[in-house]
Amino acid sequence: MSWFLPDERAALKGAHQARVAVKSAQGDKAVGAGVLLAPHLVLTCAHVVNDALERPQFEISSPGHRPVRIEVLTGSWQTHEAHVAYWIPPRRTEDGGPVRAGVDPNWLGDLAVLRLDADGRPLPRPPRRRAMAQGQTVRAWHGGAHGATFADGCVTSYDGQFGYVDGAPTGMAIGPAYSGGPLWAEEHTVWTGLVAAAFLHSDSRRSWAIPWQRIESELRAVGAVDVRPEAEPDPHDTAFILLTDALNSTFPSPETRLGAAVDLARTCGMVPRSTITAPTVAEFVTFLLTSPRALAAFSHTLRRRDPRAADDALDAGRMAPGPRLLSEREHTHLHRHLLTLGPQVVGRLGEVVRGALPRAAGRLDAGTLDALVDQLEPLDGDSRSAEGEPRVPGLLRVVEYLAATYSPTEQVGLRLWTGGVATRLGIPRAALLERRADAEEWAAELRSRSDRVRLLVEITRAGRERFGLRTWCDEGAGPRQLSTDSTATYSGAEAARELLHVLESLARSRTDGRRPMVEALVDRAGLNLPVDEWEGSGPDDLVPGVLGAEFPLVVHCPELLRKHERFLPEWRRRWQRLDQGTTLRFSGAGLDKRKIYGRLMDETDAVRVCVDVPGTVRDEIVQVCLAVGVPVVVWDRGPGHGSHALEQIDCVETRDLPDGVRAYRAKTVSTPADHPGRPVLAWADADRTVPRLHLSEPVEGPG
Repeated sequence: MSWFLPDERAALKGAHQARVAVKSAQGDKAVGAGVLLAPHLVLTCAHVVNDALERPQFEISSPGHRPVRIEVLTGSWQTHEAHVAYWIPPRRTEDGGPVRAGVDPNWLGDLAVLRLDADGRPLPRPPRRRAMAQGQTVRAWHGGAHGATFADGCVTSYDGQFGYVDGAPTGMAIGPAYSGGPLWAEEHTVWTGLVAAAFLHSDSRRSWAIPWQRIESELRAVGAVDVRPEAEPDPHDTAFILLTDALNSTFPSPETRLGAAVDLARTCGMVPRSTITAPTVAEFVTFLLTSPRALAAFSHTLRRRDPRAADDALDAGRMAPGPRLLSEREHTHLHRHLLTLGPQVVGRLGEVVRGALPRAAGRLDAGTLDALVDQLEPLDGDSRSAEGEPRVPGLLRVVEYLAATYSPTEQVGLRLWTGGVATRLGIPRAALLERRADAEEWAAELRSRSDRVRLLVEITRAGRERFGLRTWCDEGAGPRQLSTDSTATYSGAEAARELLHVLESLARSRTDGRRPMVEALVDRAGLNLPVDEWEGSGPDDLVPGVLGAEFPLVVHCPELLRKHERFLPEWRRRWQRLDQGTTLRFSGAGLDKRKIYGRLMDETDAVRVCVDVPGTVRDEIVQVCLAVGVPVVVWDRGPGHGSHALEQIDCVETRDLPDGVRAYRAKTVSTPADHPGRPVLAWADADRTVPRLHLSEPVEGPG
């Protein structure tokens, strides 16, 4: 028996209090339940999250950074905002395809791990879990968790993938809004699986659940649970020997070892088997090698007492499969810092990783913040180090590069974090500062590359499905006119062919590999023109030539900016904060231009607005946003709301939106059934000029 024991009393108390409700985005309705999986992590079903966000029940794509409202029972209800940390969508058992509602009786996947906001309020300890087995007596609660809503049953069949539960003949039956909640067993102290669905069309009171065995396997596959070594470490292994020597040199007697062991147990959420008798050295070392974040926490203690022993212990950890880079405290604080930067931090991290770790970037494939941090944590990094000095780990290098893209105020928390971790790891401050200088140089180069070549196109209506065009090219020195014929008119296809011809010549002259950006200059009535869908292929052309699929295409409406010139200074100020400003999302019913105006006057740091409302009010809201100086506005020109496109590009960094929207438009060509959105991106760059237009009173200078 190990000296470091799970805190069973706290876990039992947590089981009693750890009821979790997933609430609808609109109103106070509970759409399902969940269970605490780890500190600040909630496990539920993916289809429950879809229901909460008013998405199709079996939607496969991740919700991105859209917030999910969670309530946790801690004596009283605590309301938290949560975001998807890991997403395992529902999939058919036969072929892994999308689940067909009303057709497929059961399915695989259907798991979502949500990260709660870490605001300092205490949460119950995550309850214990056990393997599901046939014959278990179980209890489930409705998502609302009211005491009278418990439903009792028995696991009558378990086949390794699914557990079938038959309800008791009296009392409540499992039904809607029980999904995602745990099945409690063993006097309701442990849980063995998640409720997935009930057979409501029959009289059998039967439901089925996702057993813990499959949950663990699916979470492990995406890195959502720490992988502990399956076997006890070998006492003759080099890592074991190095840790043993470090422990003996720093804590040579059982008496000195006891205090360190008690402190470590409490830090790691364990309890000591004894507060009088110390663990043996072998027990201590085994725990350090098998509890993923224990060695990181213990190295902090070692660093204060014996820096050389701390270095040896960390060297040992790098040789073993179990230990992780960060302690639990460091890991939690990093997520807290990253989440405060807003939803676009995920999109920005992709660019940052390519800059900080160019050799590793191609191996990373993560759509959420948690998954990306988990993939970065084991990387050594590409940094240099002096002879015998530890290298700056890849994760710290990435965080330094990320900090360099933000304002000095926002850099503080990230740089204090990297400094603290580097000190614990024994990394010389000069080495960290050298990586910081690399990051600053990279960020400066990134900002200098932001001025891409533009093809500006003034589009005016000239009759039914006919358009007048005037074109300019801006390679950084301001617009120079290309077209001279102001009388010609074009259909959409003819206009696309004309523009593709110009873009082809611009692309040939570029050496940086970046596509020119098409900026469609329109009046307020032309904001929804499907210019991105104009296809310029002729009968003999091999390549279709869809404008918005090949080139970043944005719309710009100088008329609206000039309509209320008092907002021009506000527009320029917001644009200057493009990389640090906030994003607003307007969705749901009951919105009008007065409410939107009030919100924008209050949120003076908002640089980007996502408008996801029905078309009847959408255009007015979009125009209000543009008129008061919001430089970036994105919407879907389809008639409804709940846009698939807006969900997909929600996590794209603001400065990368032109390319992110282009990528989505390309998918609408290749897989239109899976990508039904029609995104529009309004982009008003205050640092670039637009030419004198016919749209309104002629004005030179910034649009």
